[in-house]
Amino acid sequence: MTEETDWDELRALARQVLDRDAPLEITDETRALLTRTAQQVAIRPQDAEDALRSASTATTLLREIRQRIRDGGIRYGDALHRAYRLRDKGDLDGARQQMRDVLSVEVVPFYRERAEMALEDMDAGAF
Repeated sequence: MTEETDWDELRALARQVLDRDAPLEITDETRALLTRTAQQVAIRPQDAEDALRSASTATTLLREIRQRIRDGGIRYGDALHRAYRLRDKGDLDGARQQMRDVLSVEVVPFYRERAEMALEDMDAGAF
């Protein structure tokens, strides 16, 4: 099971830097947050480390982390919504396919795990 995320802190930083144009200061705390969250969204450790060498590349890393969180959440949420609709219509195979489709493209472990759990629930009749 994946560890819990600390995406609220990341989102707060992204709002300041990406939405309000505040400069990104690479403090020990910021470095740790970006390193941790990069790992949580399946960015290679070396790529994250390389990105933390300058404020501009660290800002790009922050943008990529936020984008992966957003995209994964939308993908998973939309697929889950479609799966529930299909289930309610009696199409459990179609509902399962929604989760398999997410798993075929999702890179963020948090969302992959949620899709796997939903698929397991469907297979167990608990969905």
